[in-house]
Amino acid sequence: AITDEEEIIEKHFIDSLTILKYIKDDYTIIDVGTGAGFPGLPIAISSKAEVTLLDSLNKRVNFLNSISTELGLNNVNTIHGRAEEFVSKEREAYDIVTSRAVARLNVLLEYMLPFVKVGGRCICMKSFEIEEELKEAKKSIEILGGEIEKIDEITLPNTDIKRKIVIIKKVKNTPSKY
Repeated sequence: AITDEEEIIEKHFIDSLTILKYIKDDYTIIDVGTGAGFPGLPIAISSKAEVTLLDSLNKRVNFLNSISTELGLNNVNTIHGRAEEFVSKEREAYDIVTSRAVARLNVLLEYMLPFVKVGGRCICMKSFEIEEELKEAKKSIEILGGEIEKIDEITLPNTDIKRKIVIIKKVKNTPSKY
């Protein structure tokens, strides 16, 4: 819904790049529910990490393929599918799983944690007020094999927009029923 060019840069691109500091060039990443490619596409542009963009709408996946080709990005893969269906093919295959503005944390982690290798991380980009979500997600995090490593607070540059980035480390395998 954002149409102003400066707002697009701030609220999509710069916001997406706030997680770049957690990503190394040799990482494999999946962006679950990528939508228009945020945060995955800016990460792929700004790093050498191998980035997979997963979305349930084929129209968006086709758009992302077009953008990746136009920009000559060799480190981007796209997948048309739902996370809960695709995870059986890519279970515990990624160093980093990220998502932005998809669902409440307890639901989001059911989609994300099964994709993460043990020792890898979920990077959840959330609004500033997440205390209730963290309480709701506590049991899910434990059951799914994760633990909260840290929660970073950020303010987008040149704005008063505050975010929290929840980093969840995968400490044990996710039970196969998830």
